[in-house]
Amino acid sequence: MSNAVSALQGEAHTGFATITEQGLRGMITLRGDLSAAPMKKAVKALTGSGVPQMRGCVLSDSHGVAWMSPDELLILCPYTHAEAAVAELSKALAGQHFLAANMSDARAVFAITGSAARQVVAKLAPVDMAQSAFSEGEIRRTRLAQAPAAFWLRDAEMIEVMCFRSQAEYVFELLKRAAQPGSETGLF
Repeated sequence: MSNAVSALQGEAHTGFATITEQGLRGMITLRGDLSAAPMKKAVKALTGSGVPQMRGCVLSDSHGVAWMSPDELLILCPYTHAEAAVAELSKALAGQHFLAANMSDARAVFAITGSAARQVVAKLAPVDMAQSAFSEGEIRRTRLAQAPAAFWLRDAEMIEVMCFRSQAEYVFELLKRAAQPGSETGLF
């Protein structure tokens, strides 16, 4: 069996913000009735958090749960735990209408760090990045230039961006260019 490797194996770039590929991360798509008691109970048991509100994202050091659409969540966990987490969800939701799929190898995650992290994303996504419009505990599913992506604010100086693994190099290049020294916007 081959060893799993991340899309860009931790590649990093420093400009007015630092862009770093985050390595392997467990990511599970969970679809179903988010208001159903069994769903809420299963999510809580797995992540320690409840089902977030629309555009909500609850993160800890190792786990997280993010609202992706009215019937879809993104469960974050350690990469090595993803298959077991899908099995745990499948057992907890037996008899319910749901889908739990390990998407870990289909996606890549980047961290944008630094006091100007918001500026990088603001250049690429049609999202208001002002602190009053986008704060910790929120996720946005959108586009970065031509790439479908989602991003969330981990803390005041760190935004994590998720994209398809097949577009990881393209997204990394976009983020690098957007963080190019001398191109700061002065906003945020």
